[in-house]
Amino acid sequence: MITEASRRCALELEALPSRIQQVRRIVSAQLRYWQLEPLIDPALLGITELLANVHQHAEPHKRCSVELTFASGWLTTAVADSDPRLPRVRDFEPMATCGRGLAMVVAMSDSWGTEAQQDGGKVVWFTLRAEAPVPYEPLEAPLAVAVQGAAVHQAVPEDMHQDTDEDARLPEPALV
Repeated sequence: MITEASRRCALELEALPSRIQQVRRIVSAQLRYWQLEPLIDPALLGITELLANVHQHAEPHKRCSVELTFASGWLTTAVADSDPRLPRVRDFEPMATCGRGLAMVVAMSDSWGTEAQQDGGKVVWFTLRAEAPVPYEPLEAPLAVAVQGAAVHQAVPEDMHQDTDEDARLPEPALV
């Protein structure tokens, strides 16, 4: 379900490898729709790691939810599952092939945390700061909006500034 007014997107899934790839595609598309392209790679890294942790460690089942919220220039990504055990960042050897997922989430995010839920589950979340707050405008015609929002600049050679002939004008930029 996507609620445009609050810029919130929530998904429920079973944390299986095939589902994780689907969630990555959905999240990527959602962040593009919200015009948060610079956050796509770190968000996907974090979500992938958190969902992999659910897949590997959550008991009694692998059902979970992913929630994205964008407000005041911050993207918060939360993954909730029914396992009450809170994850912790572990020490790992430099050549270790597992055990560094949460450490990567901590390293690439602006903040992170865990919360025990009253139902016995938990939520693991992280935040990412957008470069600049992005105004929300629904994209009804993405190409038209992109063209309208694009600023077209032309470089003018120094010697053209001194031309006094009123007919000597730069050609109008063409939209393609």
